Amino acid sequence: MPPFAIGLVAIAAVLHAGWNVLLKTSGDPLLTAVRLQAIGTLILGPIALVAWLVSGSPALDGGGVAIALASGVLEALYFFLLASAYRRGDLSLVYPLARGTAPLLAVLVGVFVLGERLTSLAGLGVALVLVGILLVARPWRALGEAGREHRGAVGFALATGATIAAYSAVDRVGVRILVPWEYGAILAVFATTILGTVVLVGRRQGWLATPEPLVSAAGRGAGERLLRDGAAGVLSLTAYLLILFAYSVAPLAAVAPLRESAIVLAAAWGSFRLGEATGNREAGLRIAAAGLVVVGAILVALGQSA
Repeated sequence: MPPFAIGLVAIAAVLHAGWNVLLKTSGDPLLTAVRLQAIGTLILGPIALVAWLVSGSPALDGGGVAIALASGVLEALYFFLLASAYRRGDLSLVYPLARGTAPLLAVLVGVFVLGERLTSLAGLGVALVLVGILLVARPWRALGEAGREHRGAVGFALATGATIAAYSAVDRVGVRILVPWEYGAILAVFATTILGTVVLVGRRQGWLATPEPLVSAAGRGAGERLLRDGAAGVLSLTAYLLILFAYSVAPLAAVAPLRESAIVLAAAWGSFRLGEATGNREAGLRIAAAGLVVVGAILVALGQSA
């Protein structure tokens, strides 16, 4: 894996953890997801249009546009599932589960669908990721009374991981047909339109509930909420574009696991800054388990590039 691609993925991981913190603490993650997507699209769209005009308005490959549409549907589903998970569970629970599940599935897609090879080192990495996920989720605890409040969060987080793996595989193909900025702009328009329409119609018709605001978010004014959503949108957009560029120069099974290094950051932030852990022991366990996921993901990446 080229050092340039590793640098792109590392920066993207930090930015990704940042906008997830903003999403989790927003009070209404689903509406915030719509706003951050819209803001990111409004920024990227005009830039991409100008770049397209300056480059002579080349014809867009129909297959690339169709792939962008497919990814847009998956992106909209991803935000819906992620927001649902954050309404039901902690950042330090949801983020490692969602991001840790994704590289496992992405590796399977890379190996069995895209024909990429998996070495014994990568196999060890997969095992570590699995152990880390089990320690984070602690399914034996979720079956008991103490874990009842997080049962829904675990399910939505795992489903989120599946969508991440799906759109990662789709994007890996899309950026080989269209240039990354072009593909990203088209994808963003599709994802924002689909997600915004579903949320708007769903809440008006009543089949999507409008949650009560969190105590920590209740006192925020419209200006502060817009500023936070704008920051989340910029972070999300930048992180995703960096990943798209990385996909254009490195294999899926190398990029997808390595980007999950943000898991430790999110687990630590949720455990200590958001007070999600009941004590230092539980906080340490969550961070250590998240660390196992990251080590496993890195081994998968190294094994894939060997």
